[in-house]
Amino acid sequence: MNKLINLAPFREFLKSGSAGGVILLFCVVVSLLIANSPLGVHFERLLATELGIHTEQLHLRYSVLLWINDGLMAIFFLMVGLEIKRELVEGELSSPKKAALPIFAAVGGVLVPASIYALFNSGTTTAAGWGIPMATDIAFAIAIITMLGKKVPVSLKIFLAALAIVDDLVAILVIAVFYTSDLHFNYLLYAGGLFIVLLGFNRFGVKSLYMYLVPGVFIWYFIHHSGIHATIAGVLVAMTLPTTPDAKESPLEKLEHILVKPVNFLIMPVFALANTNIRFQQEMFHGLFTPLGLGIILGLLIGKPMGITLISWIAVKLRVCTLPDKASWMHIVGVGLLAGIGFTMSIFIALLSFAGQELLMAEAKFSVLVASLLSGLIGAFTLAMIARKQAKPLPIEENNARST
Repeated sequence: MNKLINLAPFREFLKSGSAGGVILLFCVVVSLLIANSPLGVHFERLLATELGIHTEQLHLRYSVLLWINDGLMAIFFLMVGLEIKRELVEGELSSPKKAALPIFAAVGGVLVPASIYALFNSGTTTAAGWGIPMATDIAFAIAIITMLGKKVPVSLKIFLAALAIVDDLVAILVIAVFYTSDLHFNYLLYAGGLFIVLLGFNRFGVKSLYMYLVPGVFIWYFIHHSGIHATIAGVLVAMTLPTTPDAKESPLEKLEHILVKPVNFLIMPVFALANTNIRFQQEMFHGLFTPLGLGIILGLLIGKPMGITLISWIAVKLRVCTLPDKASWMHIVGVGLLAGIGFTMSIFIALLSFAGQELLMAEAKFSVLVASLLSGLIGAFTLAMIARKQAKPLPIEENNARST
């Protein structure tokens, strides 16, 4: 049987950097098809089904959708936190010189889109969504630049990854500070106490993952009940895990390797499946041209590449940092466009911004979908055209002039 079915291409696909993005895209399409079919009502009921336990002492009974957005996404943020800490210790963010350009670029890619959105929505009922166009979807952006293969310098892929990580860190802070409900400080104190315990474990060289993950579950529970979004727990736990700059596998790297496949092939696709289920309505297409839609689309499609390129140009001109190896300014523009793929994180912030406002939530998600699609296509086309132009053979006269 194994001889008849060649599984090698499938295995190679799963090992490729683009696999997670392709599966994510597939789930987006499936979710849209379900939402606009007779199955849509049943799917909504499934997402609204409550699971868990509820007693006087313990309240852990929530809808399937909330378990996905608050529970599974906490694991996603745990992995993002692990990536951030690893990059701070041994990667692209490990020194001021290495970290400078992606940090400056990320700041520009956050401030300009948020400003564009605020410009369109200031004083309106949709003003709270200013954080939506700030975010970059790491999975999709990296998947597309990986699909381009050797057409893109390796340094540019690292630059995009570091930029997206810093971008996610800013998004996490924004969620923690601006997108919270009423605070319950007693639960925050419990979570803070456990966080200090985990820092102590790190300080005294405790390497067992269970010693960090079991208290981490309780940190999630306390933060969830504190009013701050529970996904922040994942980042907090990640920051306590020990790692080293040498080649030896640390507890942080071990957990990161464990989480990569479940996050890319299960958690992110499930999130996309549950949250992209947009039932297309006439009003939604009109919503693309409202302040909400224009703020999101122009913020992601125009604001992201503008902010990233402008701030990077200023930083390079001031000699604070340098361009990635073998990269041009048009490469930076192309990467800026890919950073406009805000899908996962943007939808996540949209859910927090317009909780309980179904039409606004649907319009925001549809606008994110349109903006992300346009950003991905234009960004990939731009980078491919740069590679094609660079690959063109020089005229004979110019070749002779260079050889002499």
